[in-house]
Amino acid sequence: MSYADRDKYGMYKATGRHAGPGPALMGADTLIGDSVVNAANDDLGDIKEIMLDMQTGQVAYAVLSFGGFLGMGDKLFAVPWQALHLDTVNKRFVLDIEKERLRNAPGFDKDAWPDMADAQWAQHIHSFYGTDPMRSGAPSMGPDVAMRGMVGGGAGASTGAGAGMGSMGAGHAGSSDMGTGAGSAMPGGGAGGSLDPRPGTAGSDTDLSKIRGSNLG
Repeated sequence: MSYADRDKYGMYKATGRHAGPGPALMGADTLIGDSVVNAANDDLGDIKEIMLDMQTGQVAYAVLSFGGFLGMGDKLFAVPWQALHLDTVNKRFVLDIEKERLRNAPGFDKDAWPDMADAQWAQHIHSFYGTDPMRSGAPSMGPDVAMRGMVGGGAGASTGAGAGMGSMGAGHAGSSDMGTGAGSAMPGGGAGGSLDPRPGTAGSDTDLSKIRGSNLG
């Protein structure tokens, strides 16, 4: 099932007079259970939970289960929100990471959750996925994978732009220097400059980067 299938209130159904909030603003409950793939279209798993930072009001992590992928068992994995890409055509998320690197992803047992407010733990997670714990951000968004590079380039990588950086494109999830990301090649540029795939709409999505953390509603 995709987020459209879990839409109990019709928020994603465009009508003649109302376009609805998606995909610029999404209902959190509809995203739980969404499948996650990598750039090679390997099925990695699905989203089990979305963690909100109650001090900033922003999404901090998506908690993923990689299931039996690569024999990783039933562990859970906290992935920084800005490391993901929302594929608005296939209605799923993309985590641009190679299989072999995923074997070393930091995870935890479902009955022993870590203290996600701990600065050292957060630094470890963000370092692995190449994102900046001091810079909140939203997933890039657009049709299909639309990403370049792989997770793990480090927070100081100089190619592309981070997934949550202002109006830059998706680029490398671990970038912190400004550059031209993959999303900037789409109409309107920026992480949210993609065509809205819903029937009857041809305009561009609202730039998710302007929502700064994408407060789900």
